[in-house]
Amino acid sequence: MDQALDIERCDVESRINNTTHHTDQNGLDRLIVRRGLPFTITLHLKSGSQFQAGISTFRFIAETGPLPREQSGTKSTFSLTDTASKTDWSASTTSPTGNVVSLSVSSPPDVPIGLYSLTLDQGQKVKLGEFVLLFNPWCAKDAVYMEEERDRQEYVLSQAGLIYKGTTKRFKASPWTFGQFEPGMLDICLKLLDENPKYTLDADADCSGRRNPVYVTRVISAMINSNDDKGVLVGNWSGDYDDGVRPSHWTDSVAILHQWADNCCQRVRYGQCWVFAAVACTVSRALGVPCRVVTNFGSAHDTNSNLLIEFLYDEDGNDISDDSVWNFHVWVDNWMARPDLEAGYDGWQASDPTPQEKSEGVFCCGPVPLKAIKEGELTLKYDAPFVFAEVNADVVEYVKLTNGRMVKMGGSSTDVGHFISTKAVGSDERHDITHLYKHPEGSLQEREVYERAKHHHELQQKGEEPGLKVKIKVSPDMDIGADFDVFAVVTNNTEADKTCRVMFYARIVSYDGKPGANCGFIEDLTMEVPTGKEKRLPLRVEYVDYGDTITSDRLIQLVLIVIESSPREFHKAKRTIVLESPDIAIKLLGEPRVNQKLSAEISLQNPLPELLQNCFFSVMGASLTDGKILIQNVGSVGPKQEVKCTVEFTPTSTGSRTLTVDFDSDKLSNIKQYLNIEIGMNNIMANDTNTISF
Repeated sequence: MDQALDIERCDVESRINNTTHHTDQNGLDRLIVRRGLPFTITLHLKSGSQFQAGISTFRFIAETGPLPREQSGTKSTFSLTDTASKTDWSASTTSPTGNVVSLSVSSPPDVPIGLYSLTLDQGQKVKLGEFVLLFNPWCAKDAVYMEEERDRQEYVLSQAGLIYKGTTKRFKASPWTFGQFEPGMLDICLKLLDENPKYTLDADADCSGRRNPVYVTRVISAMINSNDDKGVLVGNWSGDYDDGVRPSHWTDSVAILHQWADNCCQRVRYGQCWVFAAVACTVSRALGVPCRVVTNFGSAHDTNSNLLIEFLYDEDGNDISDDSVWNFHVWVDNWMARPDLEAGYDGWQASDPTPQEKSEGVFCCGPVPLKAIKEGELTLKYDAPFVFAEVNADVVEYVKLTNGRMVKMGGSSTDVGHFISTKAVGSDERHDITHLYKHPEGSLQEREVYERAKHHHELQQKGEEPGLKVKIKVSPDMDIGADFDVFAVVTNNTEADKTCRVMFYARIVSYDGKPGANCGFIEDLTMEVPTGKEKRLPLRVEYVDYGDTITSDRLIQLVLIVIESSPREFHKAKRTIVLESPDIAIKLLGEPRVNQKLSAEISLQNPLPELLQNCFFSVMGASLTDGKILIQNVGSVGPKQEVKCTVEFTPTSTGSRTLTVDFDSDKLSNIKQYLNIEIGMNNIMANDTNTISF
């Protein structure tokens, strides 16, 4: 029988582990580690207790959040193994000696971050301690992995930075202390995650979501401002700051975050864009997500999401616009992989915590790949149109006359998005990253991207995708026996007219997918589809073509093939339709009573334009037809004619029963209907229940 270890104490080796995991700047008094990298704990056993390799057995339980669950990834139970796992929680011994057992514990590189407890389970559970688990830019399998050590030093470990402010003609750097490793900062950043409304609404789902830096970044963006939650900062651009701190007074994130946490999450007055961004940078770096502060000079705020900044003036020259172009605007870039998007969009992602417009109902913005912004791919999440407009919107100017008429008086395609700046890695130089956000201003590429972005965004507003789109639409009434139209629909969501070859056909298909005979065909037709337009091509499907070969499943498969001439690309759409069968009408004749004969009138109208022969109804019902199938032969039924018959049966028990009817013939079969019948007691039984015998 296994003997449980008698543990005197557990040493989580925070000094060694924190140094190895690049968290030692948080202090060495508690365990703070990064996911995907093993850490060591040491069990000191009481005298007389000894670990025996291969004999001593126990399990570990790692848990985070208020409702830890295996299914959510917030709880894991694991046993000792010979080697560490790179994909799951695991533990292995490292040279146990006597009553001292050293263990190497490994976490997966995609497990949720947060505060964890570690428990030893030997039948009885012993809590070994707590630790904080963070994102790991040093782990190649972590979504926030950065390859260069100098980048990790700058964007994760550096506690100070520079923020650029001013105008396109004159700007300068201001110092800022991020202080992510200052006392209390990590706990405050974890508290910020727990105060977000998603945690309050569903703590299990929120804690599970913390495995994903995309999710965590959106939470940070929402929680740095306090517009619709218990976030950190109140924005104020009024010039009146008497009941708070002037935004330009702040020089560090530490004081702001301490004030928020020490006052029961009361929002801090006041912030403007660079303050919001700097605090977001602090929280991101504290949690292990690489982050940099970015300034865009000539930054547009597009309120109506049309990629245009529309300046509107009255006849006296007063600005009555909703849109604006800020002298500068500051946000952050976070570094992460984007497995939620197609390949090619990993790396820097823009995220803007300044509350300007709502994203999915919340004041947050991003993360959106810089590559998507540069190439005008505005259908990618999150908030690509808004960030694109910040750096590349066009400007138009109007005068609104007293009679309401609007007169255009000017505009520019080059006023927005200049000198996009961040602190250089390892130095105090300005690093211009404009080229990561946009092609050279005014270049042919930049104009092509802008036009493509406008086109894609208009499609997105309508819920459509760019490219040539093909689909099949069908008529509302497709009854067996009828002739009907189906439609090939080709939509040109590109910026050029398209010439296409179209093949469109209908064929019988069985329920297991095996194709049968063709019953309609359009071959090699040329179609011209102008840009932004939709063309429809009807295909007539007639009973004379499908009636002899359609199966009892009444399935027809439609296949559309469209070939673009330039570039030569193939598009295919496929759709299987079920032809509607006629209804069987079932009408009870009499009161449904147990042990009394009951009749039902059954009728059906022949939907086909031809004679049906060898027609019969099959009737069956448990406790209704005495376990038998009642066959009612009705002979032949003419085109569009109705057939009726009456069937008799005797219910044998009370309660809810189901009468099932099936119609078959030589050309129409597998037509079914049912009727639920409530069978009551007959009059004699009802009277018997009221009789008392003595």
